[in-house]
Amino acid sequence: MRFDLTDLRLFVHVADAASITHGATRANMALASASARIRGMEDALGVPLLDRGRRGVRLTPAGRALLHHARVILQQTERMRGELGDYAHGVKGHVRLLANTSALSEMLPEMLAAFLTAYPNIDIDIEERPSFDMVEMVSQGLADAGVLSDAVDMGDLEVFPFGVDRLVVIVPRKHRFAARRRIAFKEVLGEELVGMTYSSALQQYLGHQATLLGRQPKLRVRVNSFEAVGRMVEQGVGISIIPDSAALRCRKTMALGILRLTDKWAFRQLVICCRHYAELPVHAQRLIDHLKTPDADVDRQSVPEPA
Repeated sequence: MRFDLTDLRLFVHVADAASITHGATRANMALASASARIRGMEDALGVPLLDRGRRGVRLTPAGRALLHHARVILQQTERMRGELGDYAHGVKGHVRLLANTSALSEMLPEMLAAFLTAYPNIDIDIEERPSFDMVEMVSQGLADAGVLSDAVDMGDLEVFPFGVDRLVVIVPRKHRFAARRRIAFKEVLGEELVGMTYSSALQQYLGHQATLLGRQPKLRVRVNSFEAVGRMVEQGVGISIIPDSAALRCRKTMALGILRLTDKWAFRQLVICCRHYAELPVHAQRLIDHLKTPDADVDRQSVPEPA
């Protein structure tokens, strides 16, 4: 039985994508070559690793066992590369990071830019996910770390402080709510809304909160950026809920009013989670050290209301 690292990386990509075609694409490999490698692995083991169907593939029990060992081997390889990176010029490290909408759009860009400049041999693959998805994915080893709200149960994951995030409501300047400073989410649900795309972690979070109230948001349009949301709201299409940092930025160039949401879940402590920090590749440890903020735990009453 001879598997090389290319085989193992390919198998992990196929398992994550639930598709040989998509897995081959992620591995930068031709489909025919990827299929041949998977068949070669199955022939070497003498058991099928994948159940192939019309809509993709599923792991067999042997496939799940191989996936576990493949992740461990690849993770150890990344650790080795990280530890030797200071000596081996050009060795590249790779970190897979998950983040919610607020962190990805408002906080991480500048922080990651500084990190990537400081560590030119480390690449980062970042993906937007809802907080509850991140816990499962990090726990299963599908990502090195996640930046998420501490409102979800972290289980056995290690947690480090990252920052704070407050969700606010933006309205057109002439809207009947514009003179107010605070509003409850249940009142917002009575209005026509401008929302983010279906894949947005923030939109999924708001949808979940609406479901808890037995309501459904009345979305008139979905767009893919906070700036686009602000423009739509300014033109009177509807009102919206976005992070306060994005709201304040939009208000600099748009005629918008900002109201604080009174619901407790609208103020979120953001944290970084990982499985076992000490066992992570050095590249991932360096990223977490760069992102974590020792004094990120801010008193909720100290966050100023939007003017």
